Amino acid sequence: MDQKPLISIIIPVYNHKEALFKALFALSCQTYRPIEIIIIDDGSNEPLRVPKKQVSIDIPVQVVRQENKGAPAARNHGFSLSSGEYVLFLDADIISKPHMLENMISTLQSHPEASYVYAGFHLGHKKIPALLFSSERLNTYNYIPSTVLLRREVVLPWDEDLKRFQDWDLWLSLLKKGHIGFGLDEYLYEAIPRKGGISHWLPSFCYTAPFRWIPGIHSRVLAFEKAKDIIYEKHHLH
Repeated sequence: MDQKPLISIIIPVYNHKEALFKALFALSCQTYRPIEIIIIDDGSNEPLRVPKKQVSIDIPVQVVRQENKGAPAARNHGFSLSSGEYVLFLDADIISKPHMLENMISTLQSHPEASYVYAGFHLGHKKIPALLFSSERLNTYNYIPSTVLLRREVVLPWDEDLKRFQDWDLWLSLLKKGHIGFGLDEYLYEAIPRKGGISHWLPSFCYTAPFRWIPGIHSRVLAFEKAKDIIYEKHHLH
C-alpha cells in the first residue's frame, strides 16, 4: 500500500495560547493522520509552551520562537522548516472538523488542475460559503480565506511588508503563475471570534454612506481602502 503524503500544518501564534490549544485538540482528531505541526511563536509576551496533553502523542509538534515580525514572516519561517508534500497555513483561532484534511487532500488529488483548495466555514452563527474559483472575481476582491491546503511546489513567500490582505496578495501572485484554486462546497472549520481576528470584519453596509462617516467606523473604512489600493497597485488591478 502506498504511503499517504505528509501534510505540514504551519500555525503563527501571537498571544493566543488558549485559542491555539483548542485548534490543536481539533487537529488531533483529524481522520487524515500523516501530519506535522509547526508552530511559530511570533514573539508572544510569554514564550509559548505546548503541554503534550493538548495534542495526540502521534502528531509531531514543533514550536519555534522568533522575535515579533508579523504573521507573514512567521508563515515563511514555518514553511522553511516544513517537509510535507502538502502545506496548510492555519491561524491559531481555527477549529477544524475531523474530516477537514481528508476532504481537502482528496479534492486536490482528484483535481490535478487545482494548486490549492479552500472551503466554507462558520464565523459565529454566520456561514461563509466557499465561492467557485474565478480569476475575474479574485482580481476584484478577496473571497478566499487564508486556511488553504496547497501543493508544496506552488507555495510562494508571503509578502512580509503588507499589513493587510496578505492572503489576497498570495492568491493573486499564484494566479500570475497560472495556479488556480478549487472551492470545496463544504463547511470544514470554525473561526473563533476574537478581537482583531476575522470576526472583526465590518459588514458591507459600513462602507457606504452614511454609515462610513460614523466615528469609529470611518477610520477603519479608510484603512481598509488604503490597504486595498496597495494590492491594486502592486498587481496592476483596475
